[in-house]
Amino acid sequence: MKYTLVFIFLLTCSFVVKAQHPPVFEGMVTDSTKLLLGDMELNLIKYSYNTPSINFLAIHDNEDTGVKAAFDYIAMNGGSILDCQYGGARNFKFIQDEVTYQTDPNSIYTDEGIPIGLEKYGVSSEAVVAELKNTGKTILKTYNPKKSTYIFTLHNNADGGFGIQSYLPENELGSTADSVHVNYEMDEDDMILVTELKLFNLLKKADVNVVLQSEEAVDDGSLSIYAMQNKIPYINVEVQHGHQEENLRLIQLGVTALAEAYPKLGIKKPAVETAGF
Repeated sequence: MKYTLVFIFLLTCSFVVKAQHPPVFEGMVTDSTKLLLGDMELNLIKYSYNTPSINFLAIHDNEDTGVKAAFDYIAMNGGSILDCQYGGARNFKFIQDEVTYQTDPNSIYTDEGIPIGLEKYGVSSEAVVAELKNTGKTILKTYNPKKSTYIFTLHNNADGGFGIQSYLPENELGSTADSVHVNYEMDEDDMILVTELKLFNLLKKADVNVVLQSEEAVDDGSLSIYAMQNKIPYINVEVQHGHQEENLRLIQLGVTALAEAYPKLGIKKPAVETAGF
């Protein structure tokens, strides 16, 4: 095996160390891809059940409410989730050649965004930029070994720190939003972000907090920017930590919108029942 800065091992296993999810249930298949970023071990754990008609991606290792909600969804509907596990932290932080590097793992998907993400927390280098670029490619390839036809991510946030209000024109993320629909009866921390107008319109019709990302949004290396640049439909379900029931509801609405907007993808609409994880 040839390698430079990224070491990649593929294996199938039936257990995971430091997993942040309910117990793997009968019939679920677990695959693991291991990468090393300097002295940090990154495990890409993919959980699949039945024939996956929907695939989820959890990027941050400290956001487990979305993982639990995805397990609940998958148990009733089939599907998969790729869970990035690297020690329960939000950021990648590692030492390479005696230098400490740190970045948000959601800033490693575009050439322009990777160095910006590193410099936000400290130093950057050409070697580490190249390594993170390869890591982003590996995450996407593991998420969907075939060419991506959509990206469905799951994120969690803290109470009151970030939510649908952040995208209103007068607030800090206003310039990144093309359109915003607010349901004032929902918790403002619970929302969906999309990159396609027809997804936005379907979710607006469902009367949930939803943001349509602007085509003029700054390239920060995030998956939503990558998806927009590559014309890949993107959905991010973002809810407050602990709001698992609402997380599942928004996942169901997101899957329904994706199935209606892109019938050729063959995505099944979700069952009403839940597994109760």
